[in-house]
Formats: sequence, C-alpha cells, structure tokens
Amino acid sequence: MDTQTAVLHELEPVVAQNLDRHLAMAREWFPHDYVPWSRGRDFAFLGGEDWQPEDSPLDPVAKVAMTVNLLTEDNLPSYHREIATRFSRDGAWGTWIGQWTAEEGRHSIVLRDYLVVTRGVDPVALERLRMEHTVAGYDAGERTPLAVLAYVSFQELATRVSHRNTGRASGCPVADQLLARIAADENLHMVFYRNLMAAALEVAPDAAMAAIRDEVLNFAMPGLGMADFAQNAITIAKAGIYDLRIHHDDVLIPVLRFWNIFDRNDFGPEGERAREELVGFLGLLDERARYYEEKRKQRRTA
Repeated sequence: MDTQTAVLHELEPVVAQNLDRHLAMAREWFPHDYVPWSRGRDFAFLGGEDWQPEDSPLDPVAKVAMTVNLLTEDNLPSYHREIATRFSRDGAWGTWIGQWTAEEGRHSIVLRDYLVVTRGVDPVALERLRMEHTVAGYDAGERTPLAVLAYVSFQELATRVSHRNTGRASGCPVADQLLARIAADENLHMVFYRNLMAAALEVAPDAAMAAIRDEVLNFAMPGLGMADFAQNAITIAKAGIYDLRIHHDDVLIPVLRFWNIFDRNDFGPEGERAREELVGFLGLLDERARYYEEKRKQRRTA
C-alpha cells in the first residue's frame, strides 16, 4: 500500500466525523426562493422580446464576475469525476462526495435562474459559453489525493470569498442575498476539506506538506480554461472582488495558520524543504500584491 492510499484509509474515520458535523450544520435551502420571478418575461421564441444590453440592471463588473462564477459552478460534472476518482466512492468518502455534489448543484441553478429572469446577461451568449466550458471540462491532471485535498481547501475558500464579494459589488440586494447563501455553502465545504488536510498532516506530515507547497505555488481557479478568463480575472481584481492581496491575506494565510504550518516541528527533511519553499513564495506573493496595490492607488489619484 503506497503512502497516498494508506493516508486515505487512515482518514476514513475523520471523513465520517466531519460528514456528521457537516450534515448537522448544513442548512436546507431552495434555489427558487432567491429568484425574483415577477421580474421575468418571455423571450422572442415565445412571442416576447429577446435580450438587449439595456435590459441588464447590473454594472459591467458585476456581469463579468457573476458570469465567471456561474461558468465555474457549471463544471460540476468534471469536479465530481475528479474527486470521485481520487477518493473512494464507498463508505463515508462516497457519501460525502454525493452530498457535496448535490449541494454544489444548487449554485449553478440559482445563479442561472437569477441572471436569466432579471436579464442580467445575454442568455444566448451565456449558454454558448456554458456549452464551450462544460464540453472542455476540468482536468486535475496528475494530482494525488493529498494534492486534491490541499487544492480544494484553498479553492473552496477562494470561491466563497469571490461569491461574497461579487454579491456586495452587484448593487442588487437579491443578488447579494443569493450569493451570500452560496458563500455559506462554500464555507462549510472548505471547513470539511481543511479539517481532513489537518488530519493528513498528522498522519503523513512530509507528504502532506509537499502537497500543500505544490498547490500554493501552482494555484489556479478552476475557471482558468474558460474563454477570456485572464481578461475577466483582471477586471475582477481591479474591482477588488478577488485579487492577489485577498488571495494572500484572506485565503492562503488563514488556512495555513489553521494547519499550524509555520510552527510545526514534526517535519522531516522533505517537509522542511517544502515549508521553506512555501514561505519564500508567500513573501514574493506579498510583494506582488503590494505592487498592484500601489498601481491601483496611482490610478485612483490620477
């Protein structure tokens, strides 16, 4: 039995405990409750009028952020496949994967319903983007189970922050409320994965630390492959919805501190080397964040 398989086996009781914890804390909610159906009207196919840019109540940044968030959620089938193939589909692992998938499915439902009913974005363009992005899918590459645990610990928190800040920036109380509801789900998902990674650090500290280093150094949001992602990410960053400072201060550092990465004394040579590389990278990331903060201040002054 290799290290990764052994760790998954040892984590099974921790998965069961955290699954029970999650089910006790998760709140049932219904996507239809968060959609202002009274604002909807037919499109031309049913005798109404097709979307026009002036129909949208959202500012350009909110359009971009909500579209990126929705398309990211749309790739759930790929995420399910990648997680299910890394972890077991039996026992507590399998139950968790099913629960997580079902909860995540609500996010794309409510975001799409809101955007179509309120005519927030062009529904034809949105559907074409969904088709393109979902057909391409998401591939976790050669990530090991430990690497996937590390990645989703950060990614779920990053998604929570992005949804929450998008809601605040939307200018729409309904959008703010529904994105806050989604963010609450993402936070519980983050806690589940974060707790499992904490247990993995106790079981196999060096292997877990190496996985954490790799995922921090190479982190990318799962929407990376979607059309115009780089330009949209810049727009979102300039608006302060998700930028390097937020990524460093509100995503990476809190999770790393929860795992006590900076003060642990149970690493061997491999783990120590991984921690040193991680700390060096965080310093560079902090410098880059300061650089972009200065540029933002200069633009505002100008």
